[in-house]
Amino acid sequence: MSLDEDELYQERILDHYEEPFHRGHCPAATHAHEDENPLCGDVVRVELAIESDGTIRDAFFNGDGCCISQASASMLIEQINGKRVDDIKSFTAEDMLNLFGAKLTPNRQKCCLLSWRALQSAVYSPISGDGNPTAQNG
Repeated sequence: MSLDEDELYQERILDHYEEPFHRGHCPAATHAHEDENPLCGDVVRVELAIESDGTIRDAFFNGDGCCISQASASMLIEQINGKRVDDIKSFTAEDMLNLFGAKLTPNRQKCCLLSWRALQSAVYSPISGDGNPTAQNG
């Protein structure tokens, strides 16, 4: 007897929640952004090490929140590691929901999209050597 689709999604989500991919701090981060879901208080910070050619050399996340927000962050970081910034900019909210896989209510979609929002801002948010955002001119 095979597992149905929902059970497969639930198992994958739990795997990412219990053993997240690249949870922690990016040792050589060049870009970072933290975002919060005001409805529930979930927080996700995305840290990226972006090469001068636009390749994401390393990507990590950290945060606190529900299984959906944390598992989706792990899935997203695994998906984008080694990609180019242009790929990230064209990765849509719909792409993120498809990556997550499970059907979600509108409020739970906000949990799933939290890391995506943080990532979309992170590629535009260079940090200084001390880990703080640098001022952008223009």
